[in-house]
Amino acid sequence: MNVPKLPAPLEVAPLIRDWFSVGADGTITILTGRVELGQGSLTALRQIAADELNCAPDDLAIHAADTGATPDEGFTAGSMSIPQGGAAVRWAASALRAALLLAAAGRLGVDANGLTLEDGAILERGALSGLSLGDLAGSLDLAQPVAELGGPKPQAERWRRGRCAPRLDLRERMVGAPFVHDLDLPGMIHGRPVHPPTLGANLTDLDLEALKARPGVVEVVRDGSFVGVIAKTPYAATRAAQWARANGTWTRGTPGPNDALEAIAGSEEDATLVVSTGDVGAVEGQVFETEISRPYLFHGSIGPSAAVAEWGDDEVRVWTHSQGVYQLREAFAMALDLPEERFRVIHAPGAGCYGHNSADDAAFDAVLMARAVPGRPVKVVWARVDEFRTGPMGPGMVTRAKATVGADGRIAAMQVVVNSAPHANRPGRNGAPNLAAAPYLSTPMPHARSTDIPLARGGAADRNAVPLYAIPNVEVQKRLVHALPYRTSSLRALGAFANVFAIETLMDDIAHELGEDPAAFRLRHLDDARARKVIEAVVVRAAAERRAPEGEGTGWGLGFSRYKNMSGYCAVMARVSVDEDVHVTDVLAVADIGEVVSPDGARNQIEGGIVQSVSWAIKEAVPFDGGGVAVESWLDYPVLRFSEVPRVSVDLIERMDAPALGAGEIAQGPTVAAIGNAVRNVLGVRVRRLPLNRDSIFEALV
Repeated sequence: MNVPKLPAPLEVAPLIRDWFSVGADGTITILTGRVELGQGSLTALRQIAADELNCAPDDLAIHAADTGATPDEGFTAGSMSIPQGGAAVRWAASALRAALLLAAAGRLGVDANGLTLEDGAILERGALSGLSLGDLAGSLDLAQPVAELGGPKPQAERWRRGRCAPRLDLRERMVGAPFVHDLDLPGMIHGRPVHPPTLGANLTDLDLEALKARPGVVEVVRDGSFVGVIAKTPYAATRAAQWARANGTWTRGTPGPNDALEAIAGSEEDATLVVSTGDVGAVEGQVFETEISRPYLFHGSIGPSAAVAEWGDDEVRVWTHSQGVYQLREAFAMALDLPEERFRVIHAPGAGCYGHNSADDAAFDAVLMARAVPGRPVKVVWARVDEFRTGPMGPGMVTRAKATVGADGRIAAMQVVVNSAPHANRPGRNGAPNLAAAPYLSTPMPHARSTDIPLARGGAADRNAVPLYAIPNVEVQKRLVHALPYRTSSLRALGAFANVFAIETLMDDIAHELGEDPAAFRLRHLDDARARKVIEAVVVRAAAERRAPEGEGTGWGLGFSRYKNMSGYCAVMARVSVDEDVHVTDVLAVADIGEVVSPDGARNQIEGGIVQSVSWAIKEAVPFDGGGVAVESWLDYPVLRFSEVPRVSVDLIERMDAPALGAGEIAQGPTVAAIGNAVRNVLGVRVRRLPLNRDSIFEALV
């Protein structure tokens, strides 16, 4: 007998009541540990539950990411909200449906097999039975294991309605006040942190009495080198923090190298063997090599990080736009040496992100300040300079790839070596809080030495460093470079952005040298039928545009990957125009993400990933001044402007009989690879240093 494998979240939350509550009036509320970051996940989760419960998504409420009410599903990250979170919700919804029908059968004295649930009503052999959810709510037992009652609908019976449901939160986000920044609690006051100018700097002198005398200031908090200013208004708090930043004296932080990427490339820290198949050293043939670099990147959220905290006698409540409320609670407890149960961490929408940004840090700042004024809510909103200089960045990387091509024109061996600053420093990981203020407290909790994410869970520095192509001899190594004074952590796609760029541009270089069409060359090296399909489809999709006459300085390029080698497939064709700068004018993508819950939502996710990847590819790079970040405002860090956004088109290959694979991060690598290959097709030379701007082009040309 085949026993279906339960989704991983059900291991820690095995009961129906962990996932659903039913009110006395029959109102059903989904309880999910996933958070809404602007990606439409909560709408999709409601669609999935509604599909199992045979109702409209609007008929269901949803309560997301609250340590006092919802299951612990870890971080909302890695394109796993639908593949894992959605699968768990579907299983739990099927168990709830079974529990409702069993309760109705007992009330009616009939066999449950003859009952169905439709729009909140119990039907007996298709006719109304007179029972509704409200009638059953009082006697319903939800303390039953999902595994015993659950059994999701087979694929053929799913999605008879509800797949094209609109985003349920957009109106509130556009015209309401839904964000943590908008939260207004009785007696609320406002806090601003005064962060050290560089990592490792300590406060030696600040006139706290003069700071407290600033207009509107209620309290000044100092704990070690952490300083927080609490004031009656946001303006007063901001002005006082600016004064403190200008008048404080700090020790010099840890010095940095002259060139961070050169330091990463030349690191002699120990390397780890990730994958070894065959014997790459024994293969003879024509050798092709590349070395690419990706700079440090900011999250670049337009809205600043924010949080609200209230320190009560029995409970500390925190409202935050964190990606992991349980993990943040663990980090609070660790940093302050208090029981986890002392904190209730509640997700509230904020500036969206894909990865570990400053949301958790702002929440900890709020907790530290709220502790000084018990019973009064404190709202903390970071300044832009805080975001740039204190928040975690996406790490710099250098990836080397070498391929050996045999006499038959096929790649017989490939070696990939990844040197990268750490990607995995989220709160509570590796035995440390990993919060910005924690190392500066009088009882300091330094940031942890990252151990990276295992490849079995998608990897981090080595994400997508193992080629998906059918190459018999493969060796992949990674080297985490810790000896740099810059704070880094997870940013969308992690190492996949750089590693796909390296492998896919090398594939193009080999194809050009052999005189072969780049798409055909890839297809010759692919055994995965779904991988082949997205490449073939995007080539067909771009055929008409590519037949049109091209002006001087324009060209197309192809990029492909399967995210984490186990998630969604994506192939991209990009058109660029090169004059003094690189301009991306058109991007066409074809994706296979298995079962598609919301076609519009999936396209939105992929489109967003493409636009962000374009910005990274041609614009973004963090400048440093020794051990510090040399950025204060948007004037110092260019991002893609609205006027520069390319025309984007995304086609989905829907496989409704296959498991959902996730869409949120699948486009990052293929997009930058397609842009890089398009630039090569225009210039005739390979530009290997990101971003692909006039400086890196000039370097490649000379």
